[in-house]
Amino acid sequence: MDAGGTAQRRRREMAAAISGAGRCRLSKAGAGRRPPPARVRVAVRLRPFVDGTDGAGDPPCVRGLDSCSLEIANWRNHQETLKYQFDAFYGEKSSQQDIYAGSVQPILRHLLEGQNASVLAYGPTGAGKTHTMLGSPEQPGVIPRALMDLLQLTREEGGEGRPWALSVTMSYLEIYQEKVLDLLDPASGDLVIREDCRGNILIPGLTQKPITSFADFERHFLPASRNRTVGATRLNQRSSRSHAVLLVKVDQRERLAPFRQREGKLYLIDLAGSEDNRRTGNKGLRLKESGAINSSLFVLGKVVDALNQGLPRVPYRDSKLTRLLQDSLGGSAHSILIANIAPERRFYLDTVSALNFAARSKEVVNRPFTNESLQLRVLAPVKLSQKELLGRSEAKRARGPEEEGIGSPEPPAAPASASQELSPLQKLSSMDPAVLERLLSLDRLLGSQGSQGTHGLNTPRRERMVLMKTMEEKDLEIERLKMKQKELEAKVLAQEAVDPKDKENSSPTMLRPLACRAVTVAKPLKKAVVMPLQLIQEQVASPSAEIHILKKKGRKRKLESLDASEPEEKAEDCWELQISPELLAHGRQKILDLLNEGSARDLRSLQRIGQKKAQLIVGWRELHGPFSQVEDLERVEGISGKQMESFLKANILGLAASQR
Repeated sequence: MDAGGTAQRRRREMAAAISGAGRCRLSKAGAGRRPPPARVRVAVRLRPFVDGTDGAGDPPCVRGLDSCSLEIANWRNHQETLKYQFDAFYGEKSSQQDIYAGSVQPILRHLLEGQNASVLAYGPTGAGKTHTMLGSPEQPGVIPRALMDLLQLTREEGGEGRPWALSVTMSYLEIYQEKVLDLLDPASGDLVIREDCRGNILIPGLTQKPITSFADFERHFLPASRNRTVGATRLNQRSSRSHAVLLVKVDQRERLAPFRQREGKLYLIDLAGSEDNRRTGNKGLRLKESGAINSSLFVLGKVVDALNQGLPRVPYRDSKLTRLLQDSLGGSAHSILIANIAPERRFYLDTVSALNFAARSKEVVNRPFTNESLQLRVLAPVKLSQKELLGRSEAKRARGPEEEGIGSPEPPAAPASASQELSPLQKLSSMDPAVLERLLSLDRLLGSQGSQGTHGLNTPRRERMVLMKTMEEKDLEIERLKMKQKELEAKVLAQEAVDPKDKENSSPTMLRPLACRAVTVAKPLKKAVVMPLQLIQEQVASPSAEIHILKKKGRKRKLESLDASEPEEKAEDCWELQISPELLAHGRQKILDLLNEGSARDLRSLQRIGQKKAQLIVGWRELHGPFSQVEDLERVEGISGKQMESFLKANILGLAASQR
């Protein structure tokens, strides 16, 4: 490749790195520095010819040049070839061990550092993807070899005396026709894919099985593999009809302070192959399955193109497959893509398409980081016996009089030495045995030297003593309240037993029962009408004019006393609306003149008369003549009798205010 091509590729890598940095989210451990980029590594595997197929005797359309490059015939010009260069190329004679040791095994070490890794098998149908991932009992594939080595690493790193405690869990799922199905629990149905606050992809409800050995893995994995959907086509008798994803999670917990936690995830993905329905002969359900597979692989290609071009939006959500591979492509995982191709000429177009996808995928840049967090060490709860909680006197009372008379006092136990004395640290049963033994030896050493111990070691004991003292005080308070309640009940019973005649001569200190509380009726709200300022001033200036709008009126009501013998009367103030007769007559005349002579616009000046009612009044006046009195409005359609009183009061007050 020339210098110009190298510079152009470097610019694309930098653009992809910048776009990938905006998409990934750093954990707490990586905050403050930018994680280094890691390009997606691509390996190509060429399977051998399959015996008994058409074209088995023809020369291959693909030829390997060295361990990293290959060439394929150019379909536009048969005298030329197209050359591709990848991170690794495995020819027809390559074994399963060569592929695993050369491409997959180096990334397992990242899981122990709290980072994610993924291995994807890509290629057309019948190219050998499932054989590469699963293999056979004689030639195990990537999945069994990776699990065997990973479990061995966790046993070595999580052994006694090591600073980290490791645990491994597995989950197995398939994406069949855009449905996420749990292969470990097929009855769970379609699952959803979520994203947590740190940008990690997770599937709520997915079954997780803890594994400690390879036998545990086989016990869960082999039955689940039989649940995967497969079918027969013209090109493959056991064609995978879904994308299978094996998720292995490695959890690490630090045994000493500061008690950090790490989580690494390994995705082992066997993608379903793209299919040409003209050659596979798919019909009915197989045709529908093929459409779902090709659609998800097409979205996968769009995601790779968007990452290479540095587009602001990457279509991860357009497919369940790409949503699940968000960490593997442009995310935070060390990714390995194994592109499987076939040498037969009838697979030429599929082989060229797979090589082009692999060439674009190697330009994708991920940014792995360590998923690490700090977990506060929670002390185990202190379990106290009933005797310790209730105290000596309460425990004696709880045993009862029978046990007190029969049981004999036990001889006091011999005092334990300082080294054998129960330490609060012995309550920490969840702590690692090696760390607990060290802390206990330190506690015994401090006790042998006559020291009272450090503040941190004595804290659980002090809290226990304070808790016991507080509980004893609460018990005494409860006993006092019970005695007081009994005294009050006895006095009430004695008072009920006394005759009514003796009731008068009874002691004045005798408590009387509480009287029933008098039931009162809520006071009505005081209502007032706001008058114009000019009208109020003229009313004050001429007190002889009786234009009082509101008048204060007293009203009495009866209340039941405590003895219910004499009803008490209490006066209340209320307000009622009173209009002087002159003002009422004048206002009625003004309204009547307006009804007989006013236009529809003039009628709308009256309150509660709108455009519709004004037109009704004018029409009724033209048909029946002028109104004789204001109450004739009830005969007009749309005006009820119930509204007449409020209509008169509102308009009379308004006319009076405008006149003044």
